[in-house]
Amino acid sequence: MIKAIEKGRQFAEGIAALMLGSMFVCFLTQIGFRYILGWPVGWTIEYVSMTWLWGILFGYAFVVRNPEIIRLDIVYTAMPRNIQRAMDVIAQTFCAAVMLWSLPQAIDYINFMQIERTAYMRVNFALLFSIYVPFSIAVSIRCLMSAWDALRGHPDDPAVLSKTKECDCNV
Repeated sequence: MIKAIEKGRQFAEGIAALMLGSMFVCFLTQIGFRYILGWPVGWTIEYVSMTWLWGILFGYAFVVRNPEIIRLDIVYTAMPRNIQRAMDVIAQTFCAAVMLWSLPQAIDYINFMQIERTAYMRVNFALLFSIYVPFSIAVSIRCLMSAWDALRGHPDDPAVLSKTKECDCNV
């Protein structure tokens, strides 16, 4: 099971890398058309915007691991471990509840947007916004797992990580 999850994560990393690479190529194309040929093109801006939206939501949902998430934890780290765990349980449960509560309304909005298309590429907005559904579900699952880990005092919860692990930043 863990190997399948890791293979899935590697596949997702590949997709995210392809999105970033295609954005870069499109950006260079835009520069070439606009400044070398003198032909402004709108589809490049639209493509980069759409790919950026998908890349951010897809990347957070399927690529980023919990220890890699950037947190503002000035108050959090000043608290004792049991308070940190309580804060984790409350915050993660609340986040999952909000994401799951908003999901039906988001799906209704996505369905409503089937009548609209983007200006240049004519991409259906329902397709463009559809990434929100797996994002919302993945974030909810991640939040509930983090809340459960905090309840159990699991070593992967942020309270334990902040006390035990050094940054393994490969810069």
